[in-house]
Amino acid sequence: QVQLVESGGGLVQAGDSLRLSCVHSGRALSSYATAWFRQAPGQERHFVAAITWSGAVTYYSDSVKGRFTISRDNAKNSVYLQMNSLKPEDTAVYYCAAGILTEWTLPTLDYDYWGQGTQVTVSS
Repeated sequence: QVQLVESGGGLVQAGDSLRLSCVHSGRALSSYATAWFRQAPGQERHFVAAITWSGAVTYYSDSVKGRFTISRDNAKNSVYLQMNSLKPEDTAVYYCAAGILTEWTLPTLDYDYWGQGTQVTVSS
């Protein structure tokens, strides 16, 4: 059994920063890539960022590139999403996901495990 638990969401103003955390528990997820997705009300779930197990490869959607940074600490079973210069359009529920993917499939929904999500709301 694997659990992913997100935290760090909240209500902020445009231009502010937030840091999301995703902690996984259960069996070891060696070789698993981890990603962040987001879903706004009435919209599909969209890819935000991903990182390979080693941390050597990161991948970002164009909408967050240069503002968000994904990182991981495998000793703490944690993956982080540092979000800077937040915009109202970043408002969504943010989900953490883990799976064994190739670099080419990192931005897809083909992840094995998903968290319950954390709400991020950015006011203008």
